[in-house]
Amino acid sequence: MTSNEQTVAYPGREGAHSAAACDRLFPAARLVSHQNFAEVVEAVVRQDCMFGVLPIESSLAGPVNETHDLLYDSPLSIVAEAILPIHHCLVGIAGARVEDLREIRSHPMALDQCRGLLTRLTNATATVAAMTDSAAASVAELGDPTVAAIASARAARLHSLQVLEDDIGDHTAYTRFAALAPYTRLDRRHGVWRTALTFETHHRPGALHFAIAPLAERGIDMVQLVSRPIPSRPFDYRFDCVLGGHPLDDDLAAALAEMRVQTARLRVFGSYRADLEDEGSSTVAA
Repeated sequence: MTSNEQTVAYPGREGAHSAAACDRLFPAARLVSHQNFAEVVEAVVRQDCMFGVLPIESSLAGPVNETHDLLYDSPLSIVAEAILPIHHCLVGIAGARVEDLREIRSHPMALDQCRGLLTRLTNATATVAAMTDSAAASVAELGDPTVAAIASARAARLHSLQVLEDDIGDHTAYTRFAALAPYTRLDRRHGVWRTALTFETHHRPGALHFAIAPLAERGIDMVQLVSRPIPSRPFDYRFDCVLGGHPLDDDLAAALAEMRVQTARLRVFGSYRADLEDEGSSTVAA
């Protein structure tokens, strides 16, 4: 890697939705594919790549738990986000017919977002794949007309597959992608900002209420709140949340200081500019 080359790690192959998110976040970067989410995080921690891009939230399926847990266990921070519309396609080899399908492969989240299709195709069994793109690649390699994948049109073109049905999602879907880096942004450029953090409460009545009360007192919007188990402590939970504002804003800084007093542990996951359509920028990592 040359000193001025920007490299970005992402899970899957060129046809993955994460690759499209990389194009939006870092249009001039060299993209480096990895087999899974954990490898993306490891590549950034080792500084093999400058950034990593992972899906973190679906408008239909909710938080992507694996990304939340990897972020919690790593020293990385969120430095940017991109929200992409997700259009699922049913793809198969040339000559395949929907009525003949016996197996449909895809990532669990894509399968969950296409329940109507799976219910309608009663003779087809859903099979979980690591990524939507790897599902498409396996269908192309297998060459069986009774096996199809739920993937993007981009993946279909990449693997020379035929789109059997387009836009098969149950509802209009969007996925929020997070750009991860081994540092935390403190700059405050133009736009609306978000601050991501995780905290653990004390075991006492009203602990969660007391922990987040400073936000309500200062009119700070909680954009997201996710409860996740802590594997090292059975039946203990943490809370990952996203707040409106920048950690150097007076109100948010004061609220975070009070939250640290009211919680057992608090760690900021990063600050970044919100991806809002009305900002008119095609590159959202700036």
